[in-house]
This record gives sequence, structure tokens and C-alpha cells, in this order.
Amino acid sequence: MLESDRRVVVAYTAAPASIFTGGLTEFLQGLGGVVLPWPQAIRSSFDLAVAASHGMLEKLHAPVMTVPHGSGPGKLLHRAEGFGPTASRPVTGLIRERLVVAGRVVPSSVAMAHERHQAMLERECPEALPVSFVAGDPCLDRLLASLPRRDAYRRALGVDGTQQLVFVSSTWDTDSLLGRHPDLLLRVAAELPRDGYRIVAALHPHVWAWYGKRQVTSWYADSMRLGVRLLPPEEGWRAALVAADRIIGDHGSVTSYGAALGVPVLLGAFPEDSVAPGSHTARLGTIAARVDWNRPLRPQLDDAVHAFSADRYADFRLDLSSRPGEAAGLIRREMYRLMRLPDRQDPPEVVPVPMPRPIAHDGSEAA
Repeated sequence: MLESDRRVVVAYTAAPASIFTGGLTEFLQGLGGVVLPWPQAIRSSFDLAVAASHGMLEKLHAPVMTVPHGSGPGKLLHRAEGFGPTASRPVTGLIRERLVVAGRVVPSSVAMAHERHQAMLERECPEALPVSFVAGDPCLDRLLASLPRRDAYRRALGVDGTQQLVFVSSTWDTDSLLGRHPDLLLRVAAELPRDGYRIVAALHPHVWAWYGKRQVTSWYADSMRLGVRLLPPEEGWRAALVAADRIIGDHGSVTSYGAALGVPVLLGAFPEDSVAPGSHTARLGTIAARVDWNRPLRPQLDDAVHAFSADRYADFRLDLSSRPGEAAGLIRREMYRLMRLPDRQDPPEVVPVPMPRPIAHDGSEAA
């Protein structure tokens, strides 16, 4: 949204605020942009910082704008290990201790996809509500803009006209789909005949960051030899989601985006105690069918469509964004406001997502 503007220079950095940073520096360097070490970034002054998380942003010398992480606040923060008594968990993305540091709200602007998210912010951290604004969901907008390329994405994933594409999506942690059912990909590959189905799988980036590409591809090498197409963490899941006929998922954002696109969802894991009450994720849990692990998967995938209707898909899409198609323009306008620059006259282009490039059997990225 900004890099083509000759008034603006963009640099990248990564705060050491998370344990899930394996491969992050290499990824940023692979973008071809200027990557600043964190110690240099916090000693420099900038006109704007944009972040999709909240850790350590108070150390930056710049007005900070945060943008949505995933499909918006839908999960509760993972409960830490320890010896003290348990307590209520905050909603991820709306954690007061990260939004407010030393008596001051850190962000100058908080982009939110929906007014409902603002209501959640008011409950979790009322001090940050005055700097929030409704911006829509840029990821959902790009997914919807990619729908005309569905056939091309399916060809890139090896799907012919008679096959169905089943997308297996897992978030991270022990209560995720693959955390609870680590052999699921083998089971899906064994139960679904290859002449009628193609299978793609996307794992949360935390899994890749924590264990490394070599380990993850080794774990799922048998599945890939049976025809499962494993998608790399950087890109590919969005195109595969547009191409999919069914989703086996969990409480992660990818499953919610699939439902918003009108793809029937079958929930293979859905930990109720990790889902934020009243969220879009909770709503999905009340609609989508659950996998019965004592029954064959194929008829359950066929029946998954009956839980949804055109109206339900439309309602779920509106649950994710109350500004459909407007996110790029709203977010860009806010960035220019924070930089005290006039916005450009030409509207930002909503670009379809790139073609998927699944990982080959040997662990390399396939063409």
C-alpha cells in the first residue's frame, strides 16, 4: 500500500517478543527489503510503525498502528504453565498488558475488522477504544478478489475436473487439529481415493518456526508420498482455500476464512474452553459439523454441506468484516494520517493471491 510512494521508505524489523521466531529473519531478508536489527530499530526514529502483534512495541520511536492478526479476536490466550492458581484468560490480540504499558496506551491506532471487535476491545481494554477504528479485513478482501482464479489455483494443485479438493487446516498447540490427531493426514490419504480427491494441508506458522522445515517435512513425508500436498508457511494457503471443496479444520483463522468463502467445514478439533465467547469462532462452532472419529471420513465430508446455507455463509462473511472490499483504502488512509501526509488520489488495488507452490516430497518447494 505504501512502497510505490516515492515519499515513503519502508524497512522491516522483528521484535524479540515471541519464542516462535525461527526462520523469521531469513523470511524478511527474502522479501528483498531493508531489514533492521531490533537494537538498531529501537534507537531510530520513524514516522510510522505497522505491526500485527503487540509485543515490545512501546520501545519504538514512532506512532504505532496495529492491524488484525488472523481473522480477528476469536481465541483465548494460551494458559501459561506454573504453580499459581488459574485465572481467566484474555482474548488474543486484545491483551491489556500489551496494549497498555506503564500507564500509556502503546498504539496510536488500532485497526479492527468489525464493530463487534470494538465491543470486545472495550471489555478487555477500554483505554485503547478511543484509538481504534473499523477497517475491515484486508485478507478476506484479497481472498474474495481471488475467486475468479479458482480454476487456475485448482490446476496448480493438480485437481482435475472430476476431483474434490479437501483442505486440512491446523492451528498450533496441543488442542489443535494435528495436535490432537497427529496421524490425521495419513488417515485422510488412506481413506480418500486419489482418483476422486486431492488433499492439501496447511500448518500454522508457529509449527514451522518451532520445529523447523526439515523436521516438519520429515514428519509428513509418508503423507506426501501418498499424495498429500503440504503447503509452506509463507504462502499458498490462501490460494488453496479459494480452490477447496471441503475443509477439515479447527478453531484457527484459516477455518473461519474458509467458511466465509462458502466452503463447507468439518471440525476435527474445537476446544470450547479456548474459544472467545461471542466471537465469530464460537459462532462457527455452533454451525459446523464435528468429525466422528469412529466413522469413515468420506460420508462425513459429503454431509458437511448440509450444515450450511447461502444465508449462513453470507452472515459468517459479515461476521469477519463489516467493511467488505474497503480494507485497503481505510488502512492506507489511516497510515497517511499518522504520517501527516496527504493520501494518494488513486485507490489501492486489491490483488489476487499468488499461485500455490506446495512442498515436494524431498522437502523443497515445488513449482
